[in-house]
Amino acid sequence: MDITIHYAFLPQTDPDAALAFYRDTLGFEVRNDVGYGGMRWITVGPAGQPGMSIVLEPPAADPGVTDDERRTIVEMMAKGTYARITLATADLDGVFERLQASSAEVVQEPTEQPYGVRDCAFRDPAGNLIRINELR
Repeated sequence: MDITIHYAFLPQTDPDAALAFYRDTLGFEVRNDVGYGGMRWITVGPAGQPGMSIVLEPPAADPGVTDDERRTIVEMMAKGTYARITLATADLDGVFERLQASSAEVVQEPTEQPYGVRDCAFRDPAGNLIRINELR
């Protein structure tokens, strides 16, 4: 089979802050920016990888989610326990310095993990955990 990952979804509560973080801090390309029903979805992705995108979406935009579930999702996002993604780079220290200089919340400085990965971690403006692995 020939299967690839095309989209990953992360919730965002402030589209402008999310856009600034993913475009300006991480350097991702904006692939789409769509408003509908008072909500906004922004699709971003790394330059040179047009087949892989992250969709920054309103939390619990699905009409099947109850108001109680929406509140729980927003509470979990505020604590940073709702969503996460792992990215990778050959220049972990350079990326870390760039993120540290931004308004991103540092969760973990570059660390050699006991399971064989060197990585760091941040939270985006919505509280999503972003781990960045060093490619070796």
